[in-house]
Amino acid sequence: MTTPPVGGQGTAGSLPETPPTCYRHTDRETWIRCQRCERPICPDCMNNAAVGFHCPNCVKEANRGSRQTRTPYGGQRVADPRLTSFVLIGINLVVWLLVQVTGGRTSALLYKLMLIPDVAARPLPDGGAVLAPGVAQGDWWQVITSVFTHEQPVHLGLNMLALYFLGPMLENVLGRTRFLALYLVSGLAGSAAVMLLSDPNTPTLGASGAIFGLVGAVAVVVLKVGGQVQAVLFFVGLQLVFTFTIGGISWQGHIGGLIGGVLVGLAMVHAPREHRAAVQWTATGLVLLVSLALIVARAVALS
Repeated sequence: MTTPPVGGQGTAGSLPETPPTCYRHTDRETWIRCQRCERPICPDCMNNAAVGFHCPNCVKEANRGSRQTRTPYGGQRVADPRLTSFVLIGINLVVWLLVQVTGGRTSALLYKLMLIPDVAARPLPDGGAVLAPGVAQGDWWQVITSVFTHEQPVHLGLNMLALYFLGPMLENVLGRTRFLALYLVSGLAGSAAVMLLSDPNTPTLGASGAIFGLVGAVAVVVLKVGGQVQAVLFFVGLQLVFTFTIGGISWQGHIGGLIGGVLVGLAMVHAPREHRAAVQWTATGLVLLVSLALIVARAVALS
């Protein structure tokens, strides 16, 4: 081993007479060099590495080649892409339990939460009935609370099973915020279609509109990446056949949610990289505003 010369003296083969200075802080002398580029660095510029130290520039270059922190369509990548779906499933389960403990199909809470365009007859435990107000009568929150409301356990189970499989897939490619926006806006688009096209005195409930929005968005993503298009189109077609052939299903909510999900999905997936966020959120906001405008217009007409 050699030691720095004392008093600025040196001999052949020893360290230079003048100590090098940090390449970022030229007024600071240092004997430490970056392990990668070998440039001199002062203690303020040192970054611990597996072997030795790295300078800020080398750390920055290394980070560029590391795993991306953004999803393919601009969202923030998350550690667990299932979390949002689990939270949504949890909310639906809690609401279902509250409905069951307050009377099930005769629950006053049920008729406060599900979507009634105008008014509907709520059955009473004694066999009678009372009128329950809807959106046109001022219960405007029903257009979103109905998306989280179920009465039949089979209905709840099928919707939550679909959310369990489709949700994480979309959150993984869109990011948490964009996925949640897709879900909620699709649900509202389904509510708008119910307000416009269904019997104003028939209640509607369930997450099916939001789920159909996820189905539409998955189809958009698969078409974009060149995946199994035939399988996705067959699945969408099968869902539509069930919608129009099985009694008791709100085809209005399904179609509205599907259209909303396709429109938001197209904006999320096909937005240009240069202005991606602006295009995505502007288009999503437009779908939301149109849905709300249709809801308000129908409510005013009914009232």
